[in-house]
Amino acid sequence: MCAASTFDVFQRNKYLSLESFRKNGQGVRTPVWFAGDPPLGAPQTLYVYSEADSGKAKRIRRDSRVRIAPCDMRGKLLGDWIEARAEIVVDEEAGRGMRLLNGKYAPWKQLLDFFSKFKRRGRVVFAIRSA
Repeated sequence: MCAASTFDVFQRNKYLSLESFRKNGQGVRTPVWFAGDPPLGAPQTLYVYSEADSGKAKRIRRDSRVRIAPCDMRGKLLGDWIEARAEIVVDEEAGRGMRLLNGKYAPWKQLLDFFSKFKRRGRVVFAIRSA
């Protein structure tokens, strides 16, 4: 199955459950905002952001294997799990991911970005692609 047909289910959702894995193999699920690229049609890549020192960032740095599923804001699953790979992206690709997220979640994301400036914590952008 190609990424386009795999990720199209996410286009009608606001949240996805991102499951990353601890060293012992135990999954940790987190509901997150995401944006698809391209923004219209079937996305090839999904972008997610997080604080650089978060547990999910640490787990993804160590193991790129993730599972994703559509969910509501509390993490209740609304669809089936899909095996995928996540990587931390930088520079131009990270900028594109943040622009897509800003567009999808305006004005809420901009408000969170404003307050996050006071935390002085770095952020990372993940690109999620079909496994």
